[in-house]
Amino acid sequence: MTVTCTVEDGIAQVRLARPDKLNALTLPILAELAATAHRLRRDRSVRAVVLAGEGDAFCAGLDFATVLRRPAAIVPAFLPVPWRGTNTFQEACWAWRRLPVPVVAAVHGHCLGGGLQIALAADFRVAAPDSRWAVLEGKWGIIPDMTGIRSLTELVGPDTAKLLTMTAEVVSGKEAHDLGLVTELAPEPVEAATALARRLATRSPDQLAAAKRLIEGATTRSARRTFALERLEQAQLLFLRNTAAARAAAFKGVSATFGPRVRP
Repeated sequence: MTVTCTVEDGIAQVRLARPDKLNALTLPILAELAATAHRLRRDRSVRAVVLAGEGDAFCAGLDFATVLRRPAAIVPAFLPVPWRGTNTFQEACWAWRRLPVPVVAAVHGHCLGGGLQIALAADFRVAAPDSRWAVLEGKWGIIPDMTGIRSLTELVGPDTAKLLTMTAEVVSGKEAHDLGLVTELAPEPVEAATALARRLATRSPDQLAAAKRLIEGATTRSARRTFALERLEQAQLLFLRNTAAARAAAFKGVSATFGPRVRP
C-alpha cells in the first residue's frame, strides 16, 4: 500500500507511503488517495483527518517517469466520472474537499506540483517553516490539473495564483504562510496538525460538517443561495442530538460527548 490509514479516537491518520521516492505520485497512489477519502466519508465515527507524508517529504509531485511508462493508462485517468465531474487526478484531491470532516495537511520537506494540490485540498495546512512549496507544473510547460487552479485562487487570489503558476517559483513554508497558502507554521507539523484535529473533534460533528459545506461554496454561489442554505442547515442542526449535547455541555462548562454525525 502506498497510502495508509489508521483511525484512533476518531482521528484518521492518512499517510502517503512511498518515502523512497519522496512520495511522488503514481496513478495507483492517486486512486488510493481517492478511495481512502471515499471510505472515510462512509465512516460517520471519524471526526477529523490528518494527511501527511512519510519520510523526508510531504510529496514531490507526479512521478513522470513511472506514469509515462504506461501511456495507455493515462487516457482513462483523464476521463471524468460523470456523476462526480472529476477524473482520477482531480478526485485524488477533490474527494478531501467533499469529506464532511475537517482535513488537516501536515507538510514537511517538498510540497511540489501535485503534492501542493493535495495539500490545498485540505481545510487547513500546518507546515514546517523550511518546507518547499511550488506550483511546479510550469517548469514542465504544463498547468495544475488536479483541482489546484480553483483551490489556489480561492486561497491567495487571482494575481498571486497567476504569479505562482506562471513562474513555478519555489517558496519556503514561511513564505507560503505569508502568501496565505499555509494556515500555521510548526517545527513538527504532524504533532501540530494532530493537536488541531483533536481540538476540532471537541465540537459537534454535525456542526463541523455543516460549516464545511457552507463555507466550501460561499465564494462561488450567489449570496441569496448561501442565505437559503444557512437557514436550511441551521433548521436541521437545531433539533439534532449532537447539538443538544453541545448546548448542555456549554451551559455546564464541561466537555460534550458526541455521537456519529447524522449526514454521510
